[in-house]
Amino acid sequence: MSGALSPLYFFLIYVNMEFMQQLSAKLRNLLGKKVKNLRREGFLPAVVYGENVPSQSIAVPFKDFEKVYKEAGESTLVTLEVDGKSYNVLINDIAHDPLRGKPLHADFYAVRMDKEIRTKVPVEFFGESPAVKNESGILVKVMQELEIEALPKNLPHELRVDLSGLQKFEDRILVKDILLPQGVKILASAEEIIALVEPPRSETELEELKKAEAAPGTVAEVKTEKEVKAEKKTEEAVEEEAVKK
Repeated sequence: MSGALSPLYFFLIYVNMEFMQQLSAKLRNLLGKKVKNLRREGFLPAVVYGENVPSQSIAVPFKDFEKVYKEAGESTLVTLEVDGKSYNVLINDIAHDPLRGKPLHADFYAVRMDKEIRTKVPVEFFGESPAVKNESGILVKVMQELEIEALPKNLPHELRVDLSGLQKFEDRILVKDILLPQGVKILASAEEIIALVEPPRSETELEELKKAEAAPGTVAEVKTEKEVKAEKKTEEAVEEEAVKK
C-alpha cells in the first residue's frame, strides 16, 4: 500500500466531525457566589480554554450538557459554540455537588486538531469468560480506564475488551491484547493486566471472609488457602527451630 491517504480516510474524518455532539453556550459575567442565580435559571457555569485560546467564563444549558456528557464522556470531541464562535473541545473536568451528585461546574478544553493529546478512556468489557461460566471462577477487572495518546480526531469513546479469551484460571488479558483504533497509543506498559479470573474461594477462604465481615469496625485481610498454608508452615518451621535451640 502506498503512503497516500485514501478518499475513504478523509470521508471518515468528515463523518466524525459531522456527527460530533454539539453544545451552545453564552459568555457570562456572573462570577463567584453569583453563579447560583445561573443554576436556578437552568444553566451550568463553565469555562473554556486551551492552547492559543484564552480562558472564557461561559454558561451552558444544564439539560443540554447532561445529554452531551452522557454520550461523549471526557474522551470524545464536542463542538462548542460560544456566541457564534466554534471550538472543538473535550469535557475536561467536572465539579459535582457532594450530596446530590449533580454537576456544579465544567471545564472545556479546546484542542488543536493537528496535535496529539493525552487523555483517559474507559475500558468497556464485553463477552463472557468460559472460566467464569464453566468453572465458577471470579472475574477480576483490574483496570477500568487507560491513558492514551492520539490526535483528537482519532480519540475513541472507549476501549473494548473481550472477556471470552479468559478460558482458564491461568489466562490473563494484558494491555498488548487490546485491539486499538488507528493512530491510538496506550501509555501503560504492554504487560500490565487488564482482567483475570481467580479460582472459586475454598471453604477456608470463605471462613476467613466471614470472620472479617463479623468483626465490627475493623477491616481484616482475607487470605487465600495457599497463604494460610504458607503461614502454617512458617509457624511450624519457627517452632522446630526453637526446639533445636
